Order: sequence, then structure tokens, then C-alpha cells
Amino acid sequence: MPIAKEKLIDMYRTMVRIRTFEKVALKGFEAGDIGVIHLYIGEEASATGACANLRDDDYITSTHRGHGHLIAKGGKTNRMMAELYGKKTGYNKGKGGSMHIADVDIGILGANGIVGAGIPIAAGAALSAKMRGTDQVVVCFFGDGAANTSRFHEGINLASIWKLPVVYIVENNQYAESTPISYAANIANLADRAAAYGIPGVTVDGNDVLAVYEAVGKAVARARKGEGPTLVESKTYRHRGHFEGDQQTYKTKNEVDGWVKKDPIPRFRKKLIGMGVLTEKKADEIDQAMLKELDDAVKFTQESPFPDPEETLEDVYA
Repeated sequence: MPIAKEKLIDMYRTMVRIRTFEKVALKGFEAGDIGVIHLYIGEEASATGACANLRDDDYITSTHRGHGHLIAKGGKTNRMMAELYGKKTGYNKGKGGSMHIADVDIGILGANGIVGAGIPIAAGAALSAKMRGTDQVVVCFFGDGAANTSRFHEGINLASIWKLPVVYIVENNQYAESTPISYAANIANLADRAAAYGIPGVTVDGNDVLAVYEAVGKAVARARKGEGPTLVESKTYRHRGHFEGDQQTYKTKNEVDGWVKKDPIPRFRKKLIGMGVLTEKKADEIDQAMLKELDDAVKFTQESPFPDPEETLEDVYA
């Protein structure tokens, strides 16, 4: 079925919103106003294509590199930026930071500083949906490094035997910190591991937003019908280091240049213009609108107060 024109434009807008947010956050880091961040630049098609299939009441679990997932699911850039700056108006009242942003009202169950920790959380959320008799779906994002943890095997095995409505998306950006996936796994496609759990597995070009949208769309439809989980491998690449400050000495210039040429945003922009969905002018207007939105987000953040010292122990559970 053809994708509606407005849907295509919205996906382009989302990808540009993510990229713009990350560039503005980078400036904040370089100015010393933001602490450690793990940027999603280069991977925008993965989150955008996946979340374009979801409803507001569906869930996602995220990662330490989670800004793109949160924005694609509908997170507000001003509240996200405020959280990065430790302001009271942030999603976690300025006390969670980049790696723990959550908004349960729109199904964002939280980013997570522990590698792979979202995998069993997603299974729990999916079990909740099944027990409540809804047709809600959980999309679980994690990286290639998390695919080599016990959480991956245990979480997906449980989801498989219970036929839980989860779509597992392994964002294979080629490196777990500085360890290449070619060293850490003896298979070409991580999605092939799905066979061990009796579920479908599919590998897609993670820099092609439409390929991701189609693959995840099929997996979401399958989950809604009660047919259980799917493992989708989105092959992509992070343009920045594992964290800001990482010198990326483990990458070659040829490798980086080759992946930058496959940047998902100009690639999708060119495709939409070729399809007659966008014009250069309209695409530029979207780009400028996102710059304005993030400029406003920074102003919102600057005008927001820090939490009071008396609030330190509020919202703390043990």
C-alpha cells in the first residue's frame, strides 16, 4: 500500500528534528553546559521508520543513545533539552539526564544507562498488554553490543515462548563502544539469531527509512495479531564517537567517509524530491522550522529554574 504524502513528509520532519536536536545538544556539551551525551547522528532513519508505525498508546524502551527514539515517539524537544541541562522543567525534573528520559503518557518507558536493560523491560510491558487484553505493541531498541549480553537471550526467549507483542530492533551501528561487531559476533547478520527462538528475523538497511518502516510495520502487525515477537536488525552507523570526547581512533577515514555518503537524511530528501513529494523549497522550510524549534527549546531551557536542593530526595524509590 502506498504511503500517504503527509506521512512521508512527517518522517522527513522527524529525521531533521532528531539531527537538529543532536547538533544543538552537541553545542551545549562543547560549551560545558551539558554532561556526557551519546549522540544519534547518522542513525535517524532507524528510530523514525520504526516509530512511524506506532500509536500513542504503544510503548518503546530506549538506550543510552536514546534521543532519536524519544523524539520519534513524540517526545517534546524543549522538555528533553531542559533535562539535559538539569532543569526543573525537564522530563525527569532535571534529575535523570540524557540516559534516563521517560514519558509514560506517550509510551516512552525510559532510556537506560545499562546496556541491554530495556530488553527484559520490554518483555514485561508486552506481558502487561497481553494480560490486559489490549493490542498494544512494544518496540525495544538496543545496539549490537547489547545483542551479546545475557539480557538479549533471556528476554527474547521469554517473549518467544509467551508470544508477547514485542518488536526487537537491534541498531547495528557496527561498534559496541570501540569493539567492531565483526570481532564480537561470528555471523554476518544478527537477525539470524531469531531462528534460535523460533521467531522471524529480518535485516534491513538502517539508513533507508522506508525499508525500516516496511519491515517494522510487518512486525508490528504480526505482534498486534498475537503472533509474537520479531527481531529486526537495522544496519546503520553513528557518525560521532561512542560518547562525545571519544576520538574514534578505532575507525578508518575511508570507513567513516563511506558511511557519511549514505547519510539517511540527504538520501531521503533526494528521494522525496524525486517522487514529487517535496520541493527543495519545502525541504528547506522544514529544516528552518526545526532550527527555530530547537532555538526555542534552548530559550525555554535557559529560562527554566534548576531543581531546589530540598527536592533531592523526591521521586526516589528504593
